[in-house]
Amino acid sequence: MLINRLLIVLARSLQLFDQKMIIVMKKIVFTSILSLSVMLSVTAQEKIWTLNDCMRYAITYSPKVRQMVYTNNSYQADQVAATASFLPSITTQSYAQYRFGRAIDPGTNTYVHTTTFNNGYGAYMTIPVFNGGQLINQWRLANVNRHMGRNDLQKQKDDLAVSVMDAFVNAVYYRGTLKMADEKLQESRSTLHKTQTQEELGLKGKADVAQIEAQVATDDYNLTHQENLYNAAMMNLKKFMNFSTDSVLAVDTLVTNQNNYPASDESVTDIFNYAVDNNPTALQANFQWKASRMTYLITKGKLLPTLSIEGGVTTQYYENLKDNTGVSSFKSQFKNNRGEYFYLNFTFPLFDGLSRVTALRKARNNMRIAFEKQTDTYRQLQADIEQAVLDREGFAKEAIQMQKKVDADAFAYKVTLRKFEEGLMSPIDVQTSANILLTSKADLLQKKLLYIMKSKLVDYYKGQPLINE
Repeated sequence: MLINRLLIVLARSLQLFDQKMIIVMKKIVFTSILSLSVMLSVTAQEKIWTLNDCMRYAITYSPKVRQMVYTNNSYQADQVAATASFLPSITTQSYAQYRFGRAIDPGTNTYVHTTTFNNGYGAYMTIPVFNGGQLINQWRLANVNRHMGRNDLQKQKDDLAVSVMDAFVNAVYYRGTLKMADEKLQESRSTLHKTQTQEELGLKGKADVAQIEAQVATDDYNLTHQENLYNAAMMNLKKFMNFSTDSVLAVDTLVTNQNNYPASDESVTDIFNYAVDNNPTALQANFQWKASRMTYLITKGKLLPTLSIEGGVTTQYYENLKDNTGVSSFKSQFKNNRGEYFYLNFTFPLFDGLSRVTALRKARNNMRIAFEKQTDTYRQLQADIEQAVLDREGFAKEAIQMQKKVDADAFAYKVTLRKFEEGLMSPIDVQTSANILLTSKADLLQKKLLYIMKSKLVDYYKGQPLINE
């Protein structure tokens, strides 16, 4: 009996232990899942947006890009319609008619006064033979418009990417100046604390403390000012990206770690010669000139005669509703009343109030305007390429020299601050040296970002995509 009781107690203890272990394991699993979800949420919120991410997002969710996609689809539909215009046009017709009063009796071909019922059927076909080259030129125009639509879509994407890149560079720049202003404020507060301590020890005067307090107030204002500039730059970037203004957008500032500026001896002429045949801006001007030329040829073709072949088959059913005599059946009339015809249609325009001549002059002028626009676009493209190459090389040299200046200004600031603490320099000297260092850092950051931007533009003119896959 005692052994049985011991076994029962042991079994209950093991059962209770198992239940506690299950509860503990559930708590561990729940805590792990909760921690993992929190980590994933924080990771999603703290996503760092690179320049490629921002440009790709902007292109994906841009209403203007989607509008251009729909326009391109319309160009494709126009090309299909232009291709189908070479085919014969076929038309079928059917009618039913009640006539009261005087009418022609198809049986006797004389006028009678009665009530009749007519039911006719017909099929007609027209084949264009010659219309002044309008059909082929309309197809060529539709083909040019289709290629132009694709190019315009790519140009819209590229223009948006360049705008996002410019806004991104501004956002990163003001993010850097905001960080510099915050560091400057912290240093000024530290200097103020040291100066106040030295005043209590009799090593500094109240004028020195007041001067440092003024510097702290100036740095505090500058921090607020840089924060406002940064917020405005981020708002502008979100606008170009079509990004929600309520969402957090953390830009990648590691791009400012650029310290390599490779020398290049690229020829502006070679880049321009490639861009003329491949850059969307140059291709757009070329397509617009071709489209205006096709329109001019179509308008010119309207002054020429047209020739077409037409043919058809007709039949009808006739019944005199007041004639009690027998009426032929619908099947027999449908077969016996059938008729076919075939003829050539030749049209020659003589005079229409000079509307065709006026349209031709306008089309010729539009073609000439498009040619001049193409020439101006090529000239502007060459100037942009040359300017981008010069800016890239110039910003590379300025960044190298500015890095040396930042190092020198940082050393000078440390020396000035140390001498101020020793009583050999005034607070104005410290303030001047600190402002020079802050300006040098901001200029270096600006030169780095501008170098990156101009490098991507030069690579874009050379045929590389703006967005790296």
